[in-house]
Amino acid sequence: MTTNQQRREAAKRKLQRQQERRNDRSKRRKKTAAITAVVVVVAVVAAVVLFSTLGGGSTPPAANSAAPPSTAANATPPPAAPVNIPTQIAPPLKRPTAFPASVNCTYKPDGQAARPAQAPPGANVSARGTAPVALATSAGQIDMTLDRDLAPCTVNSFVSLAKQGYFNNTSCHRLTTSPGLQVLQCGDPTGTGSGGPGYSFADETYPQLTYGRGYLAMANAGPNTNGSQFFMIYGDASALTPDYTVFGYITPASLPVLDKVAKAGDDGSLDPNPGGGKPNMAVTITKVTVS
Repeated sequence: MTTNQQRREAAKRKLQRQQERRNDRSKRRKKTAAITAVVVVVAVVAAVVLFSTLGGGSTPPAANSAAPPSTAANATPPPAAPVNIPTQIAPPLKRPTAFPASVNCTYKPDGQAARPAQAPPGANVSARGTAPVALATSAGQIDMTLDRDLAPCTVNSFVSLAKQGYFNNTSCHRLTTSPGLQVLQCGDPTGTGSGGPGYSFADETYPQLTYGRGYLAMANAGPNTNGSQFFMIYGDASALTPDYTVFGYITPASLPVLDKVAKAGDDGSLDPNPGGGKPNMAVTITKVTVS
């Protein structure tokens, strides 16, 4: 006859066997889940490799790949955003107070010259008359008239640098097309926007100065830091404060050359500050001639 003690031991053994079976089932489930996870990861990696190999992925082929270039790589770049260029040419400027017939200019040494250049003599510089200048460029000829009455020291420097060949075979390194600042900037032989002639001179501005289509002005890095860089205003320049010396004008017949460059747009490499970038239509000044 079975005793109470025997029944308790039998029940205990049965419970132990049930617990062991549950543990075994749990281990099998975990193992199966782990294997499934590995299989999924391997499948995903294989799919990604296949996707990229077929050209559907975002990663381009290696530079030394023997695969032919994609159609996108050979496609024509999208056209530049339309540039709204005012057609009205700004009227000639006149200083509120005229310079005397001649002035003395100071050209002080300032950094390393981007290209060998000598500062011009600064004594008894004429402040009367004009100097016709022709820029032969890869985009077309740009004729300008420098105005000594507006900025005698600036004109004196520009004419001197031009006669020294300083501007020959240099690129216009910056184009801006946004409303309020539509200019093409040139005059740095390094093409970086940081080069100058190794000297600087004072501004020839006045508080009432405004800017418009057809003006020629000096770029600077702050007050009285003029050097060789200049910009040609082909459109709206209303965003400019009166801190940039205007020293001449682009002839009306030459403005379409600048318009053509502007409509091709820039590469945006200088956005957001100072803005713009290299012209998409490269502009190289091959020679500057002073009449």
